[in-house]
Amino acid sequence: MKKSRPILWILIIAAVASAGYYGWQKFGHSAGKTQTADKGPSRPSAVPVSVAPVQKVDFPVYLTGLGTVQGFNTVQVRTRVDGQIDKLAFKEGQIVQQGELLVSIDPRPYQATLDQAKAKKAQDEASLANANLELQRAMKLGEFATAQRVDTQRSTVAQLTAQIAADEAAISNAQTQLDYTQVKAPITGVAGLRQVDVGNIVNAATQTGVVTISQVEPIAVIFTAPEDQLPYIGEGQKTGALKVIAFTTDGKKTLAEGKLAVINNQVDTTSGTIRLKAVFDNKDHALWPGQSVSTRLLVRTLKDATVVPDDAVQHSTNGLYAYTVNQDNKAEMHKIKVSYAIDGHSVIEEGLSPGQQVITGGQFKVQPGSLVSTAVASSNPAQTQNKVRQE
Repeated sequence: MKKSRPILWILIIAAVASAGYYGWQKFGHSAGKTQTADKGPSRPSAVPVSVAPVQKVDFPVYLTGLGTVQGFNTVQVRTRVDGQIDKLAFKEGQIVQQGELLVSIDPRPYQATLDQAKAKKAQDEASLANANLELQRAMKLGEFATAQRVDTQRSTVAQLTAQIAADEAAISNAQTQLDYTQVKAPITGVAGLRQVDVGNIVNAATQTGVVTISQVEPIAVIFTAPEDQLPYIGEGQKTGALKVIAFTTDGKKTLAEGKLAVINNQVDTTSGTIRLKAVFDNKDHALWPGQSVSTRLLVRTLKDATVVPDDAVQHSTNGLYAYTVNQDNKAEMHKIKVSYAIDGHSVIEEGLSPGQQVITGGQFKVQPGSLVSTAVASSNPAQTQNKVRQE
């Protein structure tokens, strides 16, 4: 009897556990299924996106490119006489005015040559005066003077007159050489680094200059444009000079605004481009000779163009597309065609109409027909207004 009691309790516990499990399976699990069935299928949540309106505006068409700044005029100043430099009258980097003294060369040899030419002229003038007197005496003698004597005196007077004319030319040349010892600025501009120092001997025959002067007010920019844009550039110039904007090479900072001045007389057949020259006032010296810049040439303005933010344009293997939001807050996909894109905006030729709302953010979660909740995108992303539509 003592051995049978533990076995009896084990059998009783097993029977109770079996009865409880059977009751849970029959009543509790089926009740849970009924409650789940009563709730029905769950409703998909809306995808949060940002939207912006499709606008109808005038859209400026720019040609972008790279250019190099050049001085409007650039002169390498060289000496025209030989000699030792006595004085440098300019400072590197300063703005020099046209006619301002730059370099002074030892003038003494040239001053001596000028004085010698003047003395020679005075000597010949005295000889001419004496020859004239001799001619007058010969002519007063009348029949007592031979014809040969008179003719000889006339010839002497003519020779001395010609000699004085040569003396005057020699004086002018000597004066010019003396003036060349004072090297002056041929244009107004910025003086570069000097290439000689005081005390050096300069030679007119050498190619080394004294200093380079570049005119920076105004200043020029040389850049290129595709040859297929040449008709549009020519057409735009008929109404006036086209606007050109110069930026830093990263395109982040505007440096200056100018006008297109020259279209080169031929197209570069190797690259298919045409060289252009723009002129800028450059009063603030934002442009500097040799500087690389990015350029934008305003070719034309599209009237009433359909424009969307670049973020709305999506790419796929089948081409470009964009999502719009309909009145039911559902996404619709449109195949589009873009003609121009600049400054974060694209011109739509086909696929969208002004007034539609395009999705500019959150497209990676959107499918055609997806329910969306929208936030209006501002032109300044930091000021985006989160206006969620009510269902």
